Amino acid sequence: MQHFSEVETRLLWPGPVGDIEMITTSGNKPITAIICHPHPLFGGTMGNKVVTTLARTFHDHGLSTIRFNFRGVGKSAGTHDQGQGETDDVLAIATWVKKERPQDALWLAGFSFGGFVARSAVSRLADVARLVIVAPQVSRFEMANLSPVTYPWVVIQGEQDDVISPEAVYAWVEHQDPPPTLIRIPGAGHFFHKQLGDLREAVEKACF
Repeated sequence: MQHFSEVETRLLWPGPVGDIEMITTSGNKPITAIICHPHPLFGGTMGNKVVTTLARTFHDHGLSTIRFNFRGVGKSAGTHDQGQGETDDVLAIATWVKKERPQDALWLAGFSFGGFVARSAVSRLADVARLVIVAPQVSRFEMANLSPVTYPWVVIQGEQDDVISPEAVYAWVEHQDPPPTLIRIPGAGHFFHKQLGDLREAVEKACF
C-alpha cells in the first residue's frame, strides 16, 4: 500500500495500542509535518478546521503531511490518556516517518491540546527541525519541565481566545529559553472563526 500520495490518503496504521486512523499527503520538499488535533473529549478530531488549515498550508508549500486521530477518536484504537499515551502515539508515528521517508526533515505542529502533545513529543525527539503550535493548552497540562526547543519554533495565539487565556500563553512564552516566535492574531477566538485565512498567513510568515 502506498502510504503517501499527492492527494489525501486515508489509512489505518498500527500504533502502540492498535490502529491509528490518519490522512497523509505527499509533497515535493523533503519535509514531513505531523499535525496534532485538539482535545478528544471536547470534540477534537483530525477534521478540525485549524488542523486542516495547518495541513493544507504545509502541503501547499510542498511538505508531506500527516494528520491523525488520537487514540479513542474515530477509527483509532484505545482510550484517551490525558496526553501521555497520545504523546507516545506521536513518537511512534515520528519513528515510522523516519523509516518510511528517511530523507525528510520532521516538523511537528498542534492546536490546543494537540499543541501540548506536540510540545511534549519534541522534548523526547532528537531530530525535529521545526515546531508550530497554535493556542497551546498551557494551563491545564504541565509543560514547565520539558527540555528546551533549540530549533525554530512558533506559537500562534488569538488575542480573543475564550478557551485558553491569551495572557497565560504570553506569560508561558516569556519563560521559554530560547523563546519561540510569538504571533498574535487580533480579534481571533480559539477556533479562529472567520479568521482561518489570518492563521494561514501567520504560518506562512513564520515558516516560509
